[in-house]
Amino acid sequence: MNQEKKVAVVGGGPAGLMAAEVLGGAGIEVHLYDTMPSVGRKFLLAGRGGLNLTHSEPYDLFVGRFGPQRAALEPLLRAFGPDQLRAWAHGLGIETFVGTSGRVFPKDMKAAPLLRAWLHRLRQAGVRFHMRHRWLGWPDAAMPATTLRFAAPDAEVVASHDAVVLALGGASWSRLGSDGAWVPWVAGRGVAVAPLVPANCGFDLGWTPYFAERFAGMPFKSVAITVSDAQGRRFARKGEFVATATGIEGSLIYAAAALLRDEIAERGSALLMLDLLPDRSAEQVRAAVLHPRGARSLASHLKSRLGLEGIKAGVLHEVLTREEMQSPDKLAETIKAVPLRLLAPRPLDEAISTGGGVRFDALDDKLMGAALPGVFFAGEMLDWEAPTGGYLLTASMASGAAAARGVLERLK
Repeated sequence: MNQEKKVAVVGGGPAGLMAAEVLGGAGIEVHLYDTMPSVGRKFLLAGRGGLNLTHSEPYDLFVGRFGPQRAALEPLLRAFGPDQLRAWAHGLGIETFVGTSGRVFPKDMKAAPLLRAWLHRLRQAGVRFHMRHRWLGWPDAAMPATTLRFAAPDAEVVASHDAVVLALGGASWSRLGSDGAWVPWVAGRGVAVAPLVPANCGFDLGWTPYFAERFAGMPFKSVAITVSDAQGRRFARKGEFVATATGIEGSLIYAAAALLRDEIAERGSALLMLDLLPDRSAEQVRAAVLHPRGARSLASHLKSRLGLEGIKAGVLHEVLTREEMQSPDKLAETIKAVPLRLLAPRPLDEAISTGGGVRFDALDDKLMGAALPGVFFAGEMLDWEAPTGGYLLTASMASGAAAARGVLERLK
């Protein structure tokens, strides 16, 4: 293999950069195109609160987080999974550590040093970067699928290649470059695309103005949620999340987002049951509520006996009438199961990631489009989703590496 072979990588996120690294390391002439002035915009944003690279949990648990698409992603993750990602970071001079939650972070918690080291290595490998080049699809259906159109800063550009890796992302955070504009072009060339939908997103439920004004931005800590759907799927987990002006969001909600989103799409709403005191049994809660309170107010009683105050007390008033608050049985029952009726997911562009995308049955086992010889797909363009916790980044990079390996096999 030599540099007479020319490959385009379209998209400068983790999947595209990883594809470029594998290809450049094999001596291929790599041209990476991105619509933004610089690469890795969403990667840097994800690192603002501490870059979560991957997760340290056992492999079977890890791959289980990908739900229905586990079978499609497992071969990719066996080749480049959590252990390989940590070794790759160490190879860039970035030490990692495992946090108390099992998540893996760079030692300094920052994304920028890792990205700088990565780009330095890519440039050393000869990868050529073409910034502010927005992909416009193909110039003509009669031309090879490896000939691409771009809107460049000064003019439209048509470039031919021996193979192409498309890693354009989903449709969340469009201001960072992922806007889903590729969907009609890819679908128009005969590649099946599942509709893009929000994943790892918040939900609207319609708080009263009083609750929204007083508690928006405040967290529900040490709680548990349970969600069931009409198909018998069930999600139950402890954690925390945040009230917003219109509903709820946060890590615990993101973990259940796919189930909630699909239930809303099918039935018009989804019921989430919130346990305010998951470490106390229903009997313990009922006994505490029934305990004589003397001259104390109900609010003081709940605070002293159960530690319920602030947003946890506020949500009880949100769902119970004044008469129901005075009913010990109803109050105790609701503390263990606050019913929250979710009405809609937040808009796609607000989501951390998206579900849907290029269907795996439209690709071969090397991630090449069956209807587009020489064109491979990677990253969030593919039809998969996962919760936050390092799963998104690991699978994106694994698919980028897999697509690049597919290109190398084809070029042989």
